[in-house]
Parts: sequence; structure tokens; C-alpha cells
Amino acid sequence: MKAILKPSTIAIFKKHGWRVDRAIHNYLYFVFYYPYVFILYHTFKFLTDHFSWFTPLRHFLKFAFDRYHAKILSFGDTRKILELNRDIAHISDSNRSIIPYKFAYKIIFTEPDFIAVMDCPCKKTMGDEEWAIHSCIAIGKPVASFWLEHGKKYNVERITQHQALELIKNFRKHGYITQAFFKVATGGSTGVICNCHPKSCVSLKATQFAKKFDASLSMNAAAGYSVVHDETKCKHCGDCSRICPFNAISVSNTSWMYNKNDCAGCELCVEHCTHNALSMDIDKSKPRPLDIAALPLKY
Repeated sequence: MKAILKPSTIAIFKKHGWRVDRAIHNYLYFVFYYPYVFILYHTFKFLTDHFSWFTPLRHFLKFAFDRYHAKILSFGDTRKILELNRDIAHISDSNRSIIPYKFAYKIIFTEPDFIAVMDCPCKKTMGDEEWAIHSCIAIGKPVASFWLEHGKKYNVERITQHQALELIKNFRKHGYITQAFFKVATGGSTGVICNCHPKSCVSLKATQFAKKFDASLSMNAAAGYSVVHDETKCKHCGDCSRICPFNAISVSNTSWMYNKNDCAGCELCVEHCTHNALSMDIDKSKPRPLDIAALPLKY
């Protein structure tokens, strides 16, 4: 078997141990990334279009979201991940205060300077602009090496930490948020970070679909911040409102209005405010930020 399987594939089966079902799921998920996400999206869309009246489906959606979901990251928290120079592992029930789901909540980065980028299956599925397709990032050797061995058809390539950060900066300039993804079948931990927009992200679309069954359902955990507004600096230009992907801000010539319940704490508005009128503050009413500098990490 070892002569047939590639090293990264063997590592997957070792990681999952006796859970061969998860190892196979893990393998199929990444090897057939695009068709997997394509089918997932159209399944959710079909259920929403034709069965939104069937409220028991919310149990199926919760089952799925507990096993596959994302944590929205501020740019500051993303930078800390991309500047890691050592392995970290934080595996604790306390992580659920950061990633509020039942199963996939481990924060693990092994050889975090080993990074790969490839085409995003969500953007391919949703028909995003060509320049935006190459945007899915694997951080850490276990995932990145698997992509490099199996992802030729998705234009995979290895990049540096600096290149990954510059890629994320560019997407954020265009209004894309940053998300870290967690999936039970890949070990229940993070490792994949993508540049996402509501118009072309299947996870964000899945949350929109799910809320038609149950308003409390979400595949996307908020970053953990709220926006602080300095009226003395604000020129009511509306840049923050235009860039906000969650419609949490509205601006007129005389007023600045903010709905913190709709805000995901992604930090885009702060970055796009040319008058420095906005900043971020930790919001204790939301999940804690995925700030690796604030975790009692094991090295």
C-alpha cells in the first residue's frame, strides 16, 4: 500500500487511526475539492428553494455545521498566524468559546511556514472573477504537502509566509474577508484559510440558506470584535458602509449608524476608513477572537 499511496496520503490515514471513514472523507474532500463543494452548494440551494418550509431540516443543518465551519479573522489575527515560526497546538474544550461548535475546534499549526495556495472551489462554483480564483491557502505541512502532491489540477503552488500575507492584503482591499476553516474529517482543526466574499463563498451562502430554516444557525463564527466609532474624525464619506460585507453600517451626510449584531468583526471597515475614525474592540458578547498570542499554547 505504501508503494501506491503518496506520503501525505499515508499521513492522513495515520492521523485518523481506526476512523478509516474519516480518512477516506479527508482524502476525497481535498482530491475532489471542486466537485465536492459544487455538489454541497447546489444541495443547500435545492433544499432552500424547495424545502424551506420543512423546519426539521434544521437538525440536519446543525449536524453539518457542527462538523464543518469557519472562524472569521481580523487582519491582525491573520497576521499573527502568518508570522508563526514554530508549531503550536491548543486542543481544549475552552476553544469552544472561540469556535462555538461541538466537534471541530482544535487550533493546530504544524510547520506553519510551509504554505501552499490553490484555486478556490467556492469561487469556481460561484463564477467569481478570474483574478480571484487562486486564493485558498493551506498553512502547515500536513495540509499543504497533501495539496502539493494532489492539487495539480487546482494550480497548487508553494508560497512563503510573506507572499500569503500579501495575497490576503490584496483580497481585503477588494472587500474579501479572511476565514479559517475547521472540519472533522480533516482532524477537527484549522489549517485552511481562505479569502471569502458573500457573493462567491459557499460557506457564507450556506449560512444564508440555513437561516431560512433557523435564524440561530451559522457556519461562520464571528471574529469577536465590534467597531468603535470616533465621531470627531468621521467625515461621513460612506467608505466603511460600502466595504462592509454584512451591511452592518449605514452612513448619511449627518449620521453614522452601526448594528453590532450584524457585524462579524472582520475589520474591513477599519482598514478602508481613510480618516482613522474606526477601530476594533473585543466584544465579550461574541465568540472570543482567534488570537494565538492570547492562548496558553503548547509548543
